[in-house]
Amino acid sequence: MKGFFSWFKGSTKMKRWLFLVLIGIVLVCYGVASILVAKEISFIDVGKIILLFVLGFTCTILGIVFAQKRTLELLIEASDLRLEKGNKNVNVNSLIFNKKVYDKGPNIVVIGGGSGLNTVLRGLKNYTSNITAIVTISDYGKLPSNSRKQLDLLPLDDIKESLVALSYNEQVMEGILNLKYEKGMLKNLSFGDIYLYSMKELYGDFTESIERSKDVLNITGRVLPVTLDEIKICAELENGMVVEEKEKIPEIVFDKVTKINRIYISPSNCVPAPGVLEAIKNADAIIIGPGSLYTNVIPNLLVKNVSKTIKESKAIKIYVNNIMTEPGQTDNYSISDHIQAIIDHAGEGVIDYCIYDTGEIVPEYIRKYNREGQDLVEQDIQKCKDKGIKLLQRKLSCIIDETIRHNPKAVAEAVIQIICDDLKFRDKQNDPQYIMLNSRLKEEKKRKKNTKPIFKVKNKKNTAKHAKRTSKFNEKYKDRIQSIKETDKNIVKNRMKQQKDNMKK
Repeated sequence: MKGFFSWFKGSTKMKRWLFLVLIGIVLVCYGVASILVAKEISFIDVGKIILLFVLGFTCTILGIVFAQKRTLELLIEASDLRLEKGNKNVNVNSLIFNKKVYDKGPNIVVIGGGSGLNTVLRGLKNYTSNITAIVTISDYGKLPSNSRKQLDLLPLDDIKESLVALSYNEQVMEGILNLKYEKGMLKNLSFGDIYLYSMKELYGDFTESIERSKDVLNITGRVLPVTLDEIKICAELENGMVVEEKEKIPEIVFDKVTKINRIYISPSNCVPAPGVLEAIKNADAIIIGPGSLYTNVIPNLLVKNVSKTIKESKAIKIYVNNIMTEPGQTDNYSISDHIQAIIDHAGEGVIDYCIYDTGEIVPEYIRKYNREGQDLVEQDIQKCKDKGIKLLQRKLSCIIDETIRHNPKAVAEAVIQIICDDLKFRDKQNDPQYIMLNSRLKEEKKRKKNTKPIFKVKNKKNTAKHAKRTSKFNEKYKDRIQSIKETDKNIVKNRMKQQKDNMKK
């Protein structure tokens, strides 16, 4: 009975169609009753009875058809775990497309590491199951945890974070993989490390054990380490100094007031992990970034034959640019500086498109980052065009826990739109892949109509050229910016006054 009454919940949207069927049956029964009880039937009565039958049968048929359609939608909603909870704007076509697009979607390779890589994965898993995350294992030389020491494991934190990003329930998966035992024989060991160690022992190969985790953990796509060799990420600075510890690069660059001249990996002849080059060759699209440019993005491209295979691949190569600069790595960098750094290390031909942010960010958040030595990445569009890179402006920024982040949905939509445009350019509008992806994008756009726009801000430098230019951002937040400046001045004045008073005492 409980299952029967569940059909009458408001969320199922079934009551309206059942009610329509009921109306149809009542109309038909009334028409039959009118015939049975009538002693004489006039021409007008015949017309009324026919009208009742037509309306009754029409309501009944329409109610049954739409009830069946809604039943199909409910079945697909229940079986497709990747659909968003509480989504009320779905229909049977989009739901069927959703099921197909995951399994038959484009092959996408995402290269990087850290939170930037995982942001892209979170968005793309809603469009395709054919995702390969190629992750930097860059924590060699770092003091290993007790869990790693006892199990003699590679540094797998980035691998585990990517597995979490590709999972259906990220919160639960993160809790499981990061669970640490506090007592007994397993004290100080983490479940994630035990699981990966067990998988390696079972299959004898680390890469295959990660590959098999797709089915065991029920995740979308797969995760591959860029190399299984023990590597160190080193930096050669402009002042000639060489830093061989990844964690110290930003600190030393900042303290020495210098810049990174180049990044290299040691040993330089390390080989890609099994499956990495094959994934790149078979990709429809290759996504590079976002993330720490010199420690998470570029090192992947320095592994033997990786950048060469990317250049030779027929895939669309897309670079997702960072929103903010990073102290000790990309201070005062513009979009073209980011692109040039990648070209300097990997050569030309690894980037076709660059997606960069045009979202508005309120001044208070920018101010917070300015205090930490960060600023918005300057958008020097013309220089990028001169490099032959196609640029796409998208509202990528959002605020998560008081921090500026890339919006996973926005990044994924931008990538899928590029793929759709490429299919359209090749006259593949009737290709099932194009139809499915394009349908999903339309559904996403419909959902956004009633949502507020993501914050947007334009980057400026304190030069005379930029000072003359009045942007919409300045116009919109003019009073707030002025208020912030005045507050800062008053704070400085009060401090100086207090210091003078203390000196007099």
